[in-house]
Amino acid sequence: MSTKFKLLLLLNAVNLISSAKILMVFPTPAPSHYFLGKSLAKGLANAGHQITMVNAFEEKSESFQAIRLNGIETAIMNANLSSWQELPGRGVLAIELQLNTIGRILVDYTMTHPKFQKLLRSNEKFDLVISEQFLNEGLFILGCHFKTPLISFSTMAATLWTNEIVGNPYPFSYIPDFSTGYSDRMSLWERVRNTMVSLTRVLVRYYKCLPTQKELVKKHFPQCYSQYEENLYNVSLVLLNSHESVNYPVPTVPGMVQIGGFHVQPVQKLPDELQRFMDEAEEGVVYFSLGTNVVSSAISPEIKGAIMRALGRLRQKVMMKWDEDSVEGKPDNVMIRKFFPQQDVLAHPNLKLFVTHGGLLSNFESVYNSVPVLVLPVFGDQKFNAAKIQNDGYGLFILFKDLTEQNFYEAMEKLLNDTKYRDNVKTRSNLMRDVPIKPMDLAVYWVEYVIKHKGAPHLRIAGLDLTWYQYYLLDVIFLITSVFFLVLLFIYFLVKLLLNVCVKNNKYKTA
Repeated sequence: MSTKFKLLLLLNAVNLISSAKILMVFPTPAPSHYFLGKSLAKGLANAGHQITMVNAFEEKSESFQAIRLNGIETAIMNANLSSWQELPGRGVLAIELQLNTIGRILVDYTMTHPKFQKLLRSNEKFDLVISEQFLNEGLFILGCHFKTPLISFSTMAATLWTNEIVGNPYPFSYIPDFSTGYSDRMSLWERVRNTMVSLTRVLVRYYKCLPTQKELVKKHFPQCYSQYEENLYNVSLVLLNSHESVNYPVPTVPGMVQIGGFHVQPVQKLPDELQRFMDEAEEGVVYFSLGTNVVSSAISPEIKGAIMRALGRLRQKVMMKWDEDSVEGKPDNVMIRKFFPQQDVLAHPNLKLFVTHGGLLSNFESVYNSVPVLVLPVFGDQKFNAAKIQNDGYGLFILFKDLTEQNFYEAMEKLLNDTKYRDNVKTRSNLMRDVPIKPMDLAVYWVEYVIKHKGAPHLRIAGLDLTWYQYYLLDVIFLITSVFFLVLLFIYFLVKLLLNVCVKNNKYKTA
């Protein structure tokens, strides 16, 4: 056997050893969630791993196997839930209960889907399961079913949902709930409200959401039912879509890794029509997109008209992502398309401003490409992101209910003409880029680390094994208080005894 052939066999053997079979479960029917999952799947596949990704969208990829669970979005829509226009006006309790309903439908539909059942009944073996964590903790039982470590993937920064399963501290005093729009430096009243909102979320999670998920596990995985809590609190790692250049700095335990910005791709050449449009824009270009979850055609005629009139007053050209082929009152400087290659548009040197809904992915992309932003937040964490952007000085935000032609136009003009916003976003961009390892490479490294170290149990903190009263030292406080009280009681009775003795002695002497 020749030396070259032996070397080839050795290289192939190394390849086989390093190639792991990974199951990724991302069932949320939201394009942004799916895009993050797909980006991670491609990154892991490019690193030589065999990826099977369960998701809600059609995907034809040569780099990984995709299993589409069609119909999830329809099942959720048929539940007669509040629309995104109604949600902001409802209290946190009502929102949490609606999220619980969505989570129940999402997990139940996933577990009963014929394609998912086929996967479960197969003899397929995996080295790791990566599950998106979004209202779906019941799916963590897949670690038990496939007898493999499980990594949780959060589409946002660390939240109550992710912190609780790995024992990460989450002080309400300086970590704002994402629904409040507060900064990490809150006033007394803001801390009071933040505490009430956060406690409500905790209580609903403990007494409603997690029991709901546990019942689904009992229904679909009875053989693993007794191990539900063990699986939930033995997650090997949490991958966070966050970074301090965009998110507030917060504590993280060793089992949490920030990979925010990992989805940002190398710049590609724009289609010829778009390239010419941007190249020939002497005053620059404004890009307008409300993301994939907002149906732009459903915006009220009043708001739609105000947006169009304000855009028409700009000197700049405008590229507008809209789900209609034509819009009444469209100005001549506006190009409307149902799709733009957003990352490549943001990377063009003539792009001057990004008008966005404030989704976290768009936020990362704008910071990476040093583009100031005007946020029109709609629901979820968007108001929180918008407030953070304004607080960091590289953008402004206007609530939809407050939007008028004049304040929309004035905000755009301010962002286009005041250089401090571009300077501030360049600073943020430098922070995002100044990392020792690229976010995607970091994600791949930690996924392989968990596989290599058989779930990496050494990263798990002891706080997860404490009861709530032990964690908050209530037993210690009770013991110290009890001892202190007993000492005081002893001193009291001792003094009382001595006083009685003294009184008796005085009476004896007097007699």
